[in-house]
Amino acid sequence: MGNKWLVPGVAAMLAATAFAQQSAPPSTAPLRVLVNPGDSSEQSRVALYTAWKSVLEQALRRHAPNGMQVVLSADATADLGATRAKIHDVYVAPAHVVGSAVRYGYAPVLGMDKPVQAVLVVPRDSSITNLAQAQGKRLGLPLQDSVVTYLVRGEVNAANTTIKRHFADVYDTRYQDALLPCLKLLRCDVVGVEKGVFDRWVAAGEPVRAIMESKPVPNLTVVIKDTLRPGAESLQAALAESAGLAQLLRGENAKATTHTIDDFKYVSTLGYFTPRALAGATVVDAKAVAQLLQSGATYVDTRNDVEFKAGHVPGAILVPYHEKSHKDADFDAKLDQFDVAKLGPDKNAPLVLACNGPECWKSFKASTAAVKAGYTRVHWFRGGFPEWRSSGMKFDAAAAQ
Repeated sequence: MGNKWLVPGVAAMLAATAFAQQSAPPSTAPLRVLVNPGDSSEQSRVALYTAWKSVLEQALRRHAPNGMQVVLSADATADLGATRAKIHDVYVAPAHVVGSAVRYGYAPVLGMDKPVQAVLVVPRDSSITNLAQAQGKRLGLPLQDSVVTYLVRGEVNAANTTIKRHFADVYDTRYQDALLPCLKLLRCDVVGVEKGVFDRWVAAGEPVRAIMESKPVPNLTVVIKDTLRPGAESLQAALAESAGLAQLLRGENAKATTHTIDDFKYVSTLGYFTPRALAGATVVDAKAVAQLLQSGATYVDTRNDVEFKAGHVPGAILVPYHEKSHKDADFDAKLDQFDVAKLGPDKNAPLVLACNGPECWKSFKASTAAVKAGYTRVHWFRGGFPEWRSSGMKFDAAAAQ
């Protein structure tokens, strides 16, 4: 990752002009942009969102004759699903969301040159000095799809254990700064936060120390759908000439940097991938699903309504799985909501349950529920809609994707 503007000087101006002059796509839909500023405080999140919104509206205004829908997100779980369904045209998001996006048809544009690391932090007087000694202790983390949680989970898995197995209890909170009181009030023995947050605590004189650091990953990054024109290079140039972006970066004490797909390989391996097998169900691929559907099987899509409308297998029925449980094979189904009755009264009818690829747990959990409810011919399509789409199969959508 180089710390440089992508196209300096006159070349950038010419490229930016070309970007502005290129014709708009034939779609009549507004351009969809999502900004997830990460796990900052609410005030910082809103400020970052407002700044990015202004920058992107300026850079993309000629490319959006039907307007733009720019939304602020605080839900990385939903964002990860949206990247796999290709809901939005442009994202500004943390590394794990971008890592998912580049696997499913988005191109990196540019990012901030301040890499993110996760650290495990304990009180200064704690007897814990490493991950092994934290076994059986109480862990505090941001919400389960935070980039910090992704990184901590990856390091724990690399130590041949799991968060659930290694720690006695896990305390979740939306904002990382809420984890400092968790340490001070002895609710947590160890917490996971970004290294920048830890450094700020230390600078403020807080009595804490780090016992583990993850590998660094990219900071907030802009990505664009690779089928959108004029494309990543022209958007890079337009952003490089943006005074608003320069001001935003100064405020973050950062510079713009180029990113490639390779920069996201590490973080993209740390996701919560589903198991490869499910007792009582048959795991199937897209080809097998097509044959099952021809034979009269019912395709049950467990995603949400927005993802379903963006694209779904022809003839599929939508039965959303509302997920609050952890993404783990021994998840607590009581925390979730799924209407098993909508699978139909015939327990011997063939069913295909799917969602948004191997990182999506909704269909795994729904298939588990179906098996427990007595359905005898449950087929779990682990690859889900992304595999169906990439296999060249026809799909229905509310608008062309």
